[in-house]
Amino acid sequence: MVSRKVTIKNPTGLHLRPAGNLCKEAMKFRSLITFNFKDNTANAKSVLSVLGACVKCGDEVEFVCEGEDEVEALQSLIDAVENGLGE
Repeated sequence: MVSRKVTIKNPTGLHLRPAGNLCKEAMKFRSLITFNFKDNTANAKSVLSVLGACVKCGDEVEFVCEGEDEVEALQSLIDAVENGLGE
């Protein structure tokens, strides 16, 4: 299991488009990918779960990856978030 915290940079937070892009990136990997925000855990492969977390700009989330490609998955998600999730 690997984990790392990252700050969401999107001005509107994780609304539908960036949430979809995050899920699309997470689906490329076989590992279980979740993120912790406040006192909740969200499935990064589920758009509804990501939207339900209500993550805003400037919020810090901790990605947790567990599985055979966990290191690659974590780095890919961190890179995607730092590059604005397509926005």
